[in-house]
Amino acid sequence: MIIKRLEVGIFAANCYIVGLQGRGMIIDPGSDARAILKEADDAGLNIELIVATHSHIDHIRALSRVKAETRAPFAMYSLGKGTGILGKLMSTFVRLPPPDIPLSEGQEVKVGNLRFKILHTPGHSPDSICLVGEGVVFSGDTLFQLGIGRTDLPGGSYKELMDSLTHKLMTLPDDTKVYPGHGPPTTIGNERDYNPFLKKEWREDDYEA
Repeated sequence: MIIKRLEVGIFAANCYIVGLQGRGMIIDPGSDARAILKEADDAGLNIELIVATHSHIDHIRALSRVKAETRAPFAMYSLGKGTGILGKLMSTFVRLPPPDIPLSEGQEVKVGNLRFKILHTPGHSPDSICLVGEGVVFSGDTLFQLGIGRTDLPGGSYKELMDSLTHKLMTLPDDTKVYPGHGPPTTIGNERDYNPFLKKEWREDDYEA
């Protein structure tokens, strides 16, 4: 499996190009469509799908151009656009097309022989998802190396985020490689052991409503 990570835009968001045997997908085309498309071409991948882990502008700003150039369908959680403060500004900065493939919890996305299950992981934003499969998880802004997504934007919820982390991501095997929306890769085991936000045993009454 090919996984290429590009840091794009002023927010240094990660865009991933993922594929196998010439067939690929783009996750979070946040900015710099030209660089993203060149990286896909250099990897010898025909892009068949574009997925957004959530609708904040730093993860979808280059979407329209990438979609036009590749003619690949666009998939995103079915809550759609407009979640979070950056999402509310999208109409000013970028035109977000409606998803060709509305995603839901437990759905599977496929590119060639690659399969990824959709986990709905609200907290950073109501439409946040993670993609799990092939020994990896693309965690968007839900989980970072030694960090978690911010929850102080409109639509964010610390309780929901911790529930998503504890009951979904932390149930994955320790050797699952984590490719986050910002920053370097990590593993579930590393975050279970060293992430300061996850060290404390989860108890519902620890979290704000």
